[in-house]
Amino acid sequence: MSTPAPATPYRGRFAPSPTGDLHAGSLLAAFGSWLLARHAGGEWLVRMEDVDAPREVPGAARRQLAALAAFGLHPDRTVVFQSQRGALYQAALDRLLASGQAFVCHCSRAALGATRGIHRTCVATAPRADPAVRLRVPDTAVIAFDDAIQGPQRQDVAREVGDFVLRRADDCWAYQLAVVVDDAEQGITDVVRGADLLDSTPRQILLQQALGLPRPRYAHLPLVLDAHGRKLSKSDAAHPVDPADPLPALRGAWAALGQPPHALSAAADVPTMLAAARTHFDPRRIPAGAATKVAAMQHQNFTTRG
Repeated sequence: MSTPAPATPYRGRFAPSPTGDLHAGSLLAAFGSWLLARHAGGEWLVRMEDVDAPREVPGAARRQLAALAAFGLHPDRTVVFQSQRGALYQAALDRLLASGQAFVCHCSRAALGATRGIHRTCVATAPRADPAVRLRVPDTAVIAFDDAIQGPQRQDVAREVGDFVLRRADDCWAYQLAVVVDDAEQGITDVVRGADLLDSTPRQILLQQALGLPRPRYAHLPLVLDAHGRKLSKSDAAHPVDPADPLPALRGAWAALGQPPHALSAAADVPTMLAAARTHFDPRRIPAGAATKVAAMQHQNFTTRG
């Protein structure tokens, strides 16, 4: 069974997927995780989660990293790319298979349609040439944790999620396995990310328990929504942030994190703004809800329209 992370120096991370350029929602996650790491006097890492090759946009990883640099958000260690870490994921998967905690599954999505995709027992009538590998989730798998922003959370993983995929049928590593292995291997003590990943956390905790890995602390930032209540990355408002004009977007992200706008009003360049942000940042002001609307910030050119 996993235990809480030991009292080691704070180490956070920002882990984008290269499925497009940096937009307001991803900047909020980057800036928020950076601020929390700096507030704690800790390290801030960047990991490129590029294991989903079919969804990757050519050049997006390079542009995302260049945008972070333009916003003054420099990682404290070398950037890690998940596409280069397959041996680590395979070793973890082999351990789970050997212990019987993971199994090869020939079920298709169509075959699981009657259970809304929730796998509790294999229903495949014939073997597939490209089976997936799933974690065997016990019937008693109820996970509870306390999120630093969103408060107490509880999920019945067996009933609400079922046996979840660790390696996909297309031979891509599943997000849940890769992120758990990487967070442990990189010594991440605090996972700060968007609230859209809140319901993934119990699965990751369950995997940490299965692999005997430490559990980091979790803090899920509010999502940026457009004026119609849609997640910004999924809406027409998801224009990339403008690395050539970083100050308005940083002010927008600062406001979305519930921080006082006047604290950054006098800053005329990125270093001055980030120094002021570190001085005035108060984690207690971060909104506890799952989302924050960007409509009120649009006049600040949170995103470029180019």
